[in-house]
Amino acid sequence: GSVLKMAGVSECFNIGSIVACKTCYEKEIEGEVLAFDPQTKMLILKCPASSGRPSRNDVHMVNLSMVSDVQVKREATAPLEPPQSLNLQRLNTRVRNQIEEKKRLVTALAAGVSPEGQKLFLTITKTINEATWQGPNIVVWNTVTISPPYTAENVKGPTDSKAYLHIRKVVEKHTKDMAAAEASSRVSGASSPSAQQQTSSSPGPVTATQPALQQQAASN
Repeated sequence: GSVLKMAGVSECFNIGSIVACKTCYEKEIEGEVLAFDPQTKMLILKCPASSGRPSRNDVHMVNLSMVSDVQVKREATAPLEPPQSLNLQRLNTRVRNQIEEKKRLVTALAAGVSPEGQKLFLTITKTINEATWQGPNIVVWNTVTISPPYTAENVKGPTDSKAYLHIRKVVEKHTKDMAAAEASSRVSGASSPSAQQQTSSSPGPVTATQPALQQQAASN
């Protein structure tokens, strides 16, 4: 009860203050207050990065109804703006979009999307959020479409637009990277005994097809 009462007083959590929390799972979180929403009892803290990189920070969303202890280690001294409320509508929209994207991915798999298409989609979505499936086709920014077999020639859209040119470059680089990876796996595979055995047995079928080729040439 005391925690909730404390959470209802926004002055306890001025932006820029250093706050330490202990969750009901006995996990301790200490960081700088970025935002506080008294309606949802959500406190957002910026903490040093767990990776140790000084240029990065971890951001924790703390539900104060699940906290056993809260202490303000240092109050913010500079004049600050009122705490920002969480944009719940934006968060809900993001969740809905992710659910829709999962549904589209299932639809794409049901439409028989090849592994190449799936790999290209993952490559695109590493840097571009606005990519989705329409059946077996990948649609980026609602303007550029990539259809099977997902090569640069299969990129369709306004050819003079930046979006089209950028996506075409992404597809070209992805295709080269995949070809290089496949070539390196072939080289490593050729050194294995099973691959050598397979290679040595391959002349049989090749010579067997030669009479057929000669016969075809004669008939022409």
